Formats: sequence, structure tokens, C-alpha cells
Amino acid sequence: MMRDSVSSDFVMYDCAPPLSEITPPGQALPAKACDTHFHVFGPAAIFPYAADRPYTPPDAPFEQLLALHRKLGFERGVIVHPGCHGTDLSVTLDALRRGAGRYRAVVLLDADTDEARIAELDRLGVRGVRFNFVSHLANAGWEELSAIVPRIAPFGWHVCIHSDQASLGGLLPKLRTLPVPFVLDHMGRVAAAAGPSSEEFQAVLALRDHPRAWVKISGIDRTSSSGVRPFSDGEPLVAALLEAMSERLLWGTDWPHPNVRGEMPDDGELLNTFLRLCPDPLVRQRILVDNPHQLYRFAD
Repeated sequence: MMRDSVSSDFVMYDCAPPLSEITPPGQALPAKACDTHFHVFGPAAIFPYAADRPYTPPDAPFEQLLALHRKLGFERGVIVHPGCHGTDLSVTLDALRRGAGRYRAVVLLDADTDEARIAELDRLGVRGVRFNFVSHLANAGWEELSAIVPRIAPFGWHVCIHSDQASLGGLLPKLRTLPVPFVLDHMGRVAAAAGPSSEEFQAVLALRDHPRAWVKISGIDRTSSSGVRPFSDGEPLVAALLEAMSERLLWGTDWPHPNVRGEMPDDGELLNTFLRLCPDPLVRQRILVDNPHQLYRFAD
């Protein structure tokens, strides 16, 4: 329980803050390395949370994000607009402006958003629309996704899919029919206990044959069945993806890790796990630099 920065009332936060101290990266990252999945929360005194928010996190403002990226060595990033701010994009657009070209964004949109608004957001650095199909976060259904795809397609945007093991099987056949790229967050959130040979994860690996499918190596803690750092039970999923489809993989911290069920991840430890599992410098360059440059259209 913490004091609300807007008033003298106390607010009950249902998310823990990120770690204040993290493990330093074991190796330097390539130039223009990109963290493709993180959030900015508040500060609520300036950017209030939505009244109907699905969770209430402590502030994790842009300045705190910049400090993290300096420590880890990321020069670029992709802000994933969070559900706690709803479809009010003020916090994310402010971060894009302050990032001065270093950042891009994926956002939540109202179903009736028109092409003029999408064109404006594209100029500001937005590159996709996110849909949550995890039950406690669901912000829309397939009908809303289908309705907005024709409007984002002319701008080269993609749809970003937050699924879980329960929803993934029904989504993948539909996603394959889309005329725009799609990105699976957190490796589809297939449970690590199921393993890479499971039917669910084999369906994720089969996306290597679909030219518009991308997968984020992120949220290894969310796939972990133990919830205990360093979440090593999720490593076989990462290794299988690296072998199958490195040309369409992305990497992200998922900072500041809202709604964590187990131990709070250490972002430096997460990065070091990826660097250890991906020792080839050419593959690292592809995943950390080239792939995000292509999908999110960063300027050189």
C-alpha cells in the first residue's frame, strides 16, 4: 500500500515494483540493439491510470526506463502501451517524443479509430496494435481485431498478440489468415513444463514457415512453471526458437514486469541468459538489431 501521488489517499497496488538493483550485462550489446517489449507507467500524477484498469502498478516512468536501458546497453526500444492506461495514449506518446527517434510503440486502440488517427500515430512512431487474449487482461475480441486490420494495413503496421496456452490454439489458425504481420508476445506463453515438444509449442515453432509471423523471446518468467529465478525451465523454449526461426525473432525485457506471479525478474540476468543461449554474434545482431529495424521501421 502506497500513498497516491495525486491525493492524500492510500492506493492499493496489486503489482510489485521492478528490482532496484540488477545484474550488469556480461557482454556489450551490438550498436543499435533494441529492447522490443517494455512498458511505461505514469507517473499517475501526470498520466492517470484508467478507471477500469485491469491492474494498478506503482509508477515506472520514462526516466526510470532510460536508466535501465543505459545500464543494459540498449540504444533503441519499443514501448508496449499498457492496459492500466487504457486507450489513452498520452503516456506512450510523451515517451516517444522524449525518446527523440530512439523508440517506437505498439498501442491499444478503440475499435472505431479511423485512418486519419492511425496516420497521425504512424508519424509519431507507432507501428502496431496490441490485443490481449489472456483472460484477466482481455481488451478486445477477434471481431475488433478483424475490423481494424484493413485500416492499419496501408501503414505497414502489425498486430501484437498477448496470448496464453489456453487461447493460443484457437488464435494461430486465424492469425495465419491475416494480410498483415503478427507478433506473438512472450513465446506464446506456453508453459515451460509442457516443453518444446508439446503440441502447443510445436504450433509456435511451425510459424517459421509463415512469412508474416514473428515471435518475441520475452517473458521467460511468464512461461516458467517454477517461477524461480533465473527461470531456467524456460530455456529449452528459447533454444528451440533460436534454432528454428532466428530471422523472425525479437527480444524484450518486459520491464517493469507487471502482474508477476513468481519472483521478480532481474533484467540483467534475463539479458545474460539470452546472450548465453545465443553465442553467435551474427544471430545476436539479427535478433537485437536487424529484425526490429525491419519490423518497427527505425531510421538510420
